[in-house]
Amino acid sequence: MNTLIPRGSGALLICCFFATILNSAIARQSPTSPTPVPVTQNPTPTQNPTPTIHLLTTGPHTSLRGLSAVNDKIIWVSGSAGTVGKSLDGGKTWTWIAVPDYEKRDFRDIEAFDAKTAIIMAIAEPADILKTTDGGLTWKLVYENTTPGMFLDAMEFWNIKSGIVVGDPVNGRFFVTRSFDGGDTWHDIPFIELPKADTGEGCFASSGTNVRNLDRDEACFVSGGPNSRLFIRDRAIDLPILQGKTTTGANSVAVKDHNTLHGGQHLIVVGGDFAKDTLREKNCFLTNDGGKTWIAPATPPHGYRSCVEYIGGNKVLCCGTSGVDISYDNGMNWTPITTTGYHVCRLAKKGKTVFLAGSNGRIARLDLVQSLSNPMSQKP
Repeated sequence: MNTLIPRGSGALLICCFFATILNSAIARQSPTSPTPVPVTQNPTPTQNPTPTIHLLTTGPHTSLRGLSAVNDKIIWVSGSAGTVGKSLDGGKTWTWIAVPDYEKRDFRDIEAFDAKTAIIMAIAEPADILKTTDGGLTWKLVYENTTPGMFLDAMEFWNIKSGIVVGDPVNGRFFVTRSFDGGDTWHDIPFIELPKADTGEGCFASSGTNVRNLDRDEACFVSGGPNSRLFIRDRAIDLPILQGKTTTGANSVAVKDHNTLHGGQHLIVVGGDFAKDTLREKNCFLTNDGGKTWIAPATPPHGYRSCVEYIGGNKVLCCGTSGVDISYDNGMNWTPITTTGYHVCRLAKKGKTVFLAGSNGRIARLDLVQSLSNPMSQKP
């Protein structure tokens, strides 16, 4: 698709929906030699920390799929029944908001900027985007689309000004709208420039993470259904993930090097079949060359996964309705943490804490505890 995205000077570049990682050849400098490590007698391998899921809160009849952590303290969530939640103390206490006139709507994604400012996305009938600047006391309708068949899937912001929303195909083309002023106004990409969809192809509004920023000025997103693809710029790349049914395909993409100038080389895509959520077949693939080649994990996640997130170093987390998995080697081997389901997991934008959200108003925190039994595994 030819989605326009700003570069540093304010000029616009083309981005894509559901596509494989940036495929341009980029010259790279050779990595510098690592600092020598003193040799000790009888060295002991570093142990991976023990992961646990710490439940923060639950609430009946609310499914949470939108999650945005500004930092380790400020967390916003959104979901069904017009629900928005906010915590200012790392999840110890929560303020719950029923957005007026939206009590029967579903907010599948949320983007928060601070304790006062957040944007929520009501997916359809009609497709609305709302913004608050007073901590959720009032909400302003900043975008509305009444086109029949319109269904918004996910939202992503590069910074406090520039954002993108993607939606299911209408009249054979995926929908994309852009904002350049912090979500106050939105500009639909012209129909002729939108990416074409195959028959039955669409997006999954399962976690707000099927669209991600590749680097400082471009984005990519993934599709599912009979065909599952990754779109970058004007290219659509077929994914090896499970596909062929309306319940199959890619649900989420994560980009490890998204904050670099020429990012988008290291990606992980997860999904599977949400109708068979314990199926491990073709549910995760990764690439280290911008989508030129794809690698299947040696040990895949333990079922369908709706969200994947790099959480620091070589650690990656993914979650779905059948549980949560963690990888300590960039997605090559996955270890199950729990069989309790979560829809979305996100690392704090300015912090180190990882939060999760799911059905029944369930919100949790990932805790990684380093074993004290082996002093050699402890870093100074």
